[in-house]
Amino acid sequence: MAQSGAVTRQSRKSQSYLARLGRNIVKHKWTYMMMIPVLAYYIIFHYGPLYGVQIAFKDFNPGKGIWGSKWVGLKHFISFFNGVYAWRTIRNTLFINIYLLLFGFPAPIILALLLDEVHKPVFKKTVQTITYLPHFISTVVIAGILVDFCSTNGLFNQIAQMINPNYVKGALLGRMSLFRTIYVSSDIWQSIGWNSIIFIAALSGVDSELYEAVAIDGGNRFHRVWHVSIPCLLPTIVIMLILRIGNLMSLGFEKIILLYTTGTYEVADVISSYVYRRGLLDFSYSFSSAVGLMNNIINFILVISANAISRKVTETSLW
Repeated sequence: MAQSGAVTRQSRKSQSYLARLGRNIVKHKWTYMMMIPVLAYYIIFHYGPLYGVQIAFKDFNPGKGIWGSKWVGLKHFISFFNGVYAWRTIRNTLFINIYLLLFGFPAPIILALLLDEVHKPVFKKTVQTITYLPHFISTVVIAGILVDFCSTNGLFNQIAQMINPNYVKGALLGRMSLFRTIYVSSDIWQSIGWNSIIFIAALSGVDSELYEAVAIDGGNRFHRVWHVSIPCLLPTIVIMLILRIGNLMSLGFEKIILLYTTGTYEVADVISSYVYRRGLLDFSYSFSSAVGLMNNIINFILVISANAISRKVTETSLW
């Protein structure tokens, strides 16, 4: 009897929820209609193609199609981890992402804090515009500029020779010791302005009375930043950090393949560039799908873990 009563109450709650949802849809029908294109986009282009993930567990043959291809289980996952390039690509992906996390993640925060202390609107808007512009430059163009600047007779070599006449010119992108530095530095330059927008927006919402209280207590600009700006930014920083940690195993292949050479594979070849060569150049579709799926699973675990740790430590989380 008790179990039957619980089921009845649950059924009534469900009916009540559906009734409220129905009334809400009727009341705000135009808002829900505006959501249809967005939902359709994600269903068609993001969730719909997920059925193709199964080729990671098959020997995919385009002639036979997905359903006609033979199941091979974890063959491609094992093949990747047993391959000679597995550790190299994983190591390079992690190293570059960790460098971007250590140096690239704080950069827009620092820029936002500096701009927040600027009280001349013209200067502030000029700096913002200049730092935003690189974000809109094509990756191909950025790579072309880097290749020219880093060439033997490029700008960077000429500057180095002006500073040190005994400097020996050489192709900088061809040096393994410099590839990651050039990649990370150019990425910071390209994204620092755009990534600072969310932090600037968060700072604009800080109550001005807090700054006035610091001034009354005799605090200077450093105290304003340390005791007001940074604490108010912390929730936003934590959220962005969780999302960034969730991408530690992801790195776009476009810029990598435009900059690396066979001589820098040892430090430049990442998972995405290796998958590009195996999947598109060698037509190993199943292998590349398996590696991509493995990447996504690891990133998903990282996001869940970072969110759980953040919720316990800082009481700030995505959910």
